[in-house]
Amino acid sequence: MWAVSTVTMLVLAGILPDFQLQSADDESTTRLAMTAALGAGAFGLLSALVWPLLVRLLLLVPALVLGLLVFFLNGSLLIVALRLVPSGDSEAAPETAVIVAAVMSAVASATGAALAVRDDDAYRRRLYRLADRRRRALPPGPSSPGTVFMQLDGVGHDLLLAAVGKGLMPTVARWLGEGAGAGERPTHRLTAWRTDWSSQTGASQLGILHGSNHDVPAFRWYEKAAREVVVCNRPTSAAELQRRAVDRTGDGGLLSADGASRGNLFSGGAHEQALVLSIATKRRDRRNRSRAGYFAYFSDPANAVRTALSFIAEVGREIGQSTRARVRKARPRVSRGGLYPFVRAFATVVERDVVVAAVMGDMFAGRTAVYADLVAYDEVAHHSGPFGRDVEKVLERLDRALALIEKAAEHAPRPYRLVVLSDHGQSPGETFRARYGLGLGDLVRAGCGLPVPRRARRTHSGAEARAAVRAALRRPVEEGGEQHRPSRRRSEPIVLASGNLGLVSFPDVPHRMTKEEIDARHPALLTTLANHPGVGFLLVRSARHGGVVLGAYGAEIPLDRLDDDPGPLEVFGPGAADAVRRTHSFPSTADIMVNSAYDPADGEVLAFEEQIGSHGGLGGAQGRPFLLSPVALSAPVDDGQDLVGAEHVHRVLRRWLREANGPQVPVEAEPQERAA
Repeated sequence: MWAVSTVTMLVLAGILPDFQLQSADDESTTRLAMTAALGAGAFGLLSALVWPLLVRLLLLVPALVLGLLVFFLNGSLLIVALRLVPSGDSEAAPETAVIVAAVMSAVASATGAALAVRDDDAYRRRLYRLADRRRRALPPGPSSPGTVFMQLDGVGHDLLLAAVGKGLMPTVARWLGEGAGAGERPTHRLTAWRTDWSSQTGASQLGILHGSNHDVPAFRWYEKAAREVVVCNRPTSAAELQRRAVDRTGDGGLLSADGASRGNLFSGGAHEQALVLSIATKRRDRRNRSRAGYFAYFSDPANAVRTALSFIAEVGREIGQSTRARVRKARPRVSRGGLYPFVRAFATVVERDVVVAAVMGDMFAGRTAVYADLVAYDEVAHHSGPFGRDVEKVLERLDRALALIEKAAEHAPRPYRLVVLSDHGQSPGETFRARYGLGLGDLVRAGCGLPVPRRARRTHSGAEARAAVRAALRRPVEEGGEQHRPSRRRSEPIVLASGNLGLVSFPDVPHRMTKEEIDARHPALLTTLANHPGVGFLLVRSARHGGVVLGAYGAEIPLDRLDDDPGPLEVFGPGAADAVRRTHSFPSTADIMVNSAYDPADGEVLAFEEQIGSHGGLGGAQGRPFLLSPVALSAPVDDGQDLVGAEHVHRVLRRWLREANGPQVPVEAEPQERAA
């Protein structure tokens, strides 16, 4: 690698006019080669010894700013290295030093990877060194297996099978005994599960990690008692939701003993946390390790440069793909300008690389349980759609990440079982506004007899990656939706959106309004909503029946009669009535819950946000995620039974941790199962 770096420096010195290794009148080839060798050696030593210290000092800097400083820091190290060369004739302009340092780091990284690929022994030795460096003392005798839970955010069950069939995910195909390894005995089993009505990461991950997602009716909702909007991907809201779940279950969470939480909205009770949103507000607390994962990854200058270059390439890829979509006038289509290319690059490159590196570090440290979330697919699918070439590349990279983690497990100090799951799927379809020319908030105002603005406000995406970027930048997360903060007129409704689920609340009424109260105040509102072709059904409280589902043509069905007469819920399939009844029991359920129309023929819904791949309500693939588990573990459910709800998934994962005879989930600590 030293030799390759020396040659690289010589080549760059011959190409770049502002970079020289000797004075203009010195023509000694030997002196030139020696200068290049010494410069490359000094740069390599500084990168190995000084770079980790610089990154640790800069952990107080927002993570994305640190990413932008990568090139400047690398260039500074090169200038220092050239000053250390005895000849004293080496010099480079600052902007040229940045280019030279980036190229040399990239070449060094590629050389190291090539050597590792060509020499299996060298690759194994490197992994063993990492394992020895982070190995902890384990109890004597055979080690009980650890468990790694990898969440592929937004990847639905049917989409995973389609990706395996297309050859996009060969690692998953091999585990299932399909693809190139067809005929081999499967090592994993694939199980579909059904989400709650709120099919989004906040509700699902809270239930999976903490065993309760009670009173989480949507991605964002208005709480009348506190007079504020709660948003699952806002750090303060995430911290509060986690606190409520812990209070309700009386248990710290799935990872409460010897666990690690990486890239999640919630901690799961883990003591080792990195990039966890619920602790992102504790920036002044020394015990807060939310951003420690950045140091673990960026302390290697080759990693930093490689990720920075990949980040730039991903930004260019997104600009090219969005431009092609506009030129072809693809439909449906949403705006992909502004900061979105950078948000996408963060989700698909930075977040993925940092989280995967953190998981590998946890495995080399021998941690008992690790739960990590990769949000790459979910972010891209929101704007590019759940299918197509844009997301296929993302799925391929996710599969490579799983293969890398699988390889690392071979060198960990204890055996590991790799469980892969998703929190929800994604349903395609154009936006409500694109199809009908007005948003849900406009429709509600019209039904209330209020003026509708001629120029409607654009909704905001509720994608998880946007919150992760804001947390990295230490900027507050805005409450997106049709209307993101209470109106100055408290009598006017607050309309919020969570994918194809809409919530309408009247802030001047302290309790959840009944149908009768809504009709008395706004006689045309419920009829306007229920009969709109873009609305599938409404849920409202009823003074007479307790709760009713409203549909077109005057359909009004009490919740306790839905099993006999599902009415407008029939098209949404099995479990829809139970999901609606459960949400009706939540104290924070909105005055009016609006689910968009659903076309079962093509699986399309109509998002109330600016998304052409959406989730958050009922309808289609969004409510059918997957659970991919080793066959060595017990089956998630018995034959003929369904896996329903995030809380049920939590109980399955806890059972698997107990089966490994690990110390992290005592039987007596498991919360009592709650009747649905």
